[in-house]
Amino acid sequence: MRILVATDAWHPQVNGVVRTLTKMAEAAIMLDVEIKFLTPERFKTISLPSYPDLHVALPSPGKLARIIEKMQPDYIHIATEGPIGMLARRYCVKNKVPFTTSFHTRFPEYISARFPIPESWVWAGLRFFHGASDAVMAATPALADELRGRGFRNVVLWSRGVDATLFRPREFDLCLPRPIFLSVGRVAVEKNLEAFLDLDLPGTKVVVGDGPARAELERKYPDAVFLGTMQGERLAQTYSAADVFVFPSKTDTFGLVLLEALASGVPVAAFPVPGPLDVIGGAPVGSLNDDLRTACLAALNISRKECRDFAASRSWTACAEAFIGNVTRERPPQVKRRWRRRLARRLRLTSDTVPTADRA
Repeated sequence: MRILVATDAWHPQVNGVVRTLTKMAEAAIMLDVEIKFLTPERFKTISLPSYPDLHVALPSPGKLARIIEKMQPDYIHIATEGPIGMLARRYCVKNKVPFTTSFHTRFPEYISARFPIPESWVWAGLRFFHGASDAVMAATPALADELRGRGFRNVVLWSRGVDATLFRPREFDLCLPRPIFLSVGRVAVEKNLEAFLDLDLPGTKVVVGDGPARAELERKYPDAVFLGTMQGERLAQTYSAADVFVFPSKTDTFGLVLLEALASGVPVAAFPVPGPLDVIGGAPVGSLNDDLRTACLAALNISRKECRDFAASRSWTACAEAFIGNVTRERPPQVKRRWRRRLARRLRLTSDTVPTADRA
């Protein structure tokens, strides 16, 4: 089985969407499923004015269609609502190709934080975008319920996993005054980092990540330690060196970093909002409180072993199984066969109309 995932979020971006798609695809190989990606790497890109490190693709409808038809996937999934996602949606609707989508990012809140655009307008656009899909995947039950309440249909669950081999308890010292309160993620206004950095806490506040707000926050909070972007072993070591993982965001749909911290044996301190509530629930692995300082101090007394045991059961294989099940759900085999025949006809027609010299 071959699944094509169209996504505007891709390497070298460092975020939960990219990590989720990458790890899920790796796990799918063991399930005899090949996941291919349609990403900005195939097109010209431009950087966003307010976010120079984020490059957005400029795909053309014709080139995108040719790529899809050359890949001949059995199923199409659209992961993001950017230019690639929009043109992939257009292709599927125009050619009557079934597809699924996923809801990763709270764009209404993020856009309203930067521009004077009503959230209701953005939600209306998102309902239109996802309205034609066979299934809209949400990371948590709370997000799924919210989407249904906002008029989204065919909402299904697709949870996340963690690499418990990479992210594990280990001896590592950052050589900073303890306790160490760590936050990992994009350094941007929507992540609400100031709620963390404003706190009166003992020890050291450490921020891992980069983004448009980093320079300003470094100037404003000289006592905090900003370590920049980290990945792989270095990131895993930094997690394990922390005493508490602080998650100040109120808008994340899941928070993959929560599972990475817990797998490293680090308890979580967060606001009691969707994301932390869904990931942690009533498990004794984190402290959720409207007073973030109280949550941080309470988390110091949480068992690191319980955190590790809780996260170790969340595998990327289970994540891949859920994704594949959602993509193939209620999809009659004859629909797939009709689509494959249509693609084959289009490819033959294209080949027949291309001059011989151009085929070489």
